Amino acid sequence: MTLPLTAAFFAVVFLTSTLSGIFGMAGGLILLGCLLLALPASVAIVVHGVIQLASNGSRAWLSRRYIAPRIVALIASGGAVSAVVLAWLGYHPDVTIVSLLIGVMPVLVWIPRRWFHFDASRPGHALACGVIAGGLTIAAGVSGPTIDLFFIRTGMDRRQIVATKAAVQVIAHAIKIIFYAGSALALSADQWGAIALAVPVAFLGTRAGNGVLRRLSNAHFRYWTRWIVTVVGAVYLIQGLMAL
Repeated sequence: MTLPLTAAFFAVVFLTSTLSGIFGMAGGLILLGCLLLALPASVAIVVHGVIQLASNGSRAWLSRRYIAPRIVALIASGGAVSAVVLAWLGYHPDVTIVSLLIGVMPVLVWIPRRWFHFDASRPGHALACGVIAGGLTIAAGVSGPTIDLFFIRTGMDRRQIVATKAAVQVIAHAIKIIFYAGSALALSADQWGAIALAVPVAFLGTRAGNGVLRRLSNAHFRYWTRWIVTVVGAVYLIQGLMAL
């Protein structure tokens, strides 16, 4: 990687990690979009997984006292089931599929909350969340808006939601990396070196975002999450439709 390209990569990682540190998912959507511009879909998903593993891992650590471990374990179990099924089906992504899947996800954040009766604190719902969100994480690389549907009736505040989702995403991204491990061989040693150096950059971005999150109200958190995710999703949807 050239020096300007490496610098741009680090800047994107920092900014998207900061955004994820505040809203819990928007940064990952943008990071994946940037990676898809330069890499094949499966390779982009692996790189995205490594960076987001660091970003979510640091976010989970910084907010560890707010994590609900039972919910994390159940959702992770459902995600493992989806990984096994998709591996058996021999699923392989392309940019069009990924863009369309991510593009329609923001619709979910605008559906009235009263329409949904999901509650991640209930074992069956948490397991279902893992199956659905885990499948989307592997198929499209991200699943944030889908996971949110299972947290809207839990009574958790913004810190608990961000912390628990971060812990769930750590496991989800780890499964995703294993699923696409073969695609990682397409990257050179220099590229992996840049990715490794981006890990502490992701941590710094997450730390910056965590500071903003502490000063953000629950109402503003939900308002800005909706609009940011919607705009990013619209860009993905347009890209996917143009590629058909």
